[in-house]
Amino acid sequence: MQINIGDIVTRPSYDRDLLFRVISFTREGSNASDAILYGENIRLIADAPFSDLEVVDPQERLRRQRSEEEILDRSLALIQQDYRLAREKSEYAVTNGYGHSHQFFQLPGKVLHVDGDPNYLRKCLVLYNKIGIPVYGIHCSEKEMPKKVPALINEIRPDILVITGHDAYSKAQGEKGDIEAYRHSQYFVQTVHEVRKQLPNLDQLVIFAGACQSHFESIIRAGANFASSPGRVNIHALDPVYIVAKVSLTPFTERVNIWDVLRNTLTGVKGLGGVETKGLLRTGMPYQFYDNEQNMNT
Repeated sequence: MQINIGDIVTRPSYDRDLLFRVISFTREGSNASDAILYGENIRLIADAPFSDLEVVDPQERLRRQRSEEEILDRSLALIQQDYRLAREKSEYAVTNGYGHSHQFFQLPGKVLHVDGDPNYLRKCLVLYNKIGIPVYGIHCSEKEMPKKVPALINEIRPDILVITGHDAYSKAQGEKGDIEAYRHSQYFVQTVHEVRKQLPNLDQLVIFAGACQSHFESIIRAGANFASSPGRVNIHALDPVYIVAKVSLTPFTERVNIWDVLRNTLTGVKGLGGVETKGLLRTGMPYQFYDNEQNMNT
């Protein structure tokens, strides 16, 4: 069977459990031996021989896509429910128990999302917009992140930084405690370390870092608030957005409960973890609307 770059494939040796996108070959042309794969819905990078690849039937791909959309819709509904509850609580406080009727506005934390996969970046930006979180998205390869991200921090001045893409642990390269056995974990660690030289306070800039199977402990020690992957398991492409949403939409007077963050993710505690962190949502009043203003929403 002919395998082409861009094909959506599965691996029979893994019971066709995941969908992958073919992004390149290990050698060019007729001498190509293996395909380099990106997970279609998970942040995993892998390679596989052509003999272990099957192009996915369009109907099967559509079936899996619908199932995926149902899962995402349920998670999005939970996040929106949390936000409504937080908004009602803020409304009660700012109006002194509904003692007056002045309208108020809210300012969620601003996000800089740096992603090693342009397709995942687009998916994440759609979800940020659905939730209502201000975001600036940048595509950048994992290897370039340590050099490029610190300058972006100075330019964009975000409240939350997401650095993600693809990663994988290889047993053949070493033990799980050896960061050299991971595809991209060292670059996530280096990036967090460089950013923390500028902004060392964990509440001044909230950082999520990592991808599938990433070296969780090293990323947290470097200064991330949240990271993947404690159990060295795969994480979903949109998991960083769910974590960011909880932090961005929690009032700055409150601390984010770690379990409240993780329970709405698609992966859970085996794939994601973090440390106690303050929320970033700020409420103000009075609300004024002018035709040429679009930056404050009730």
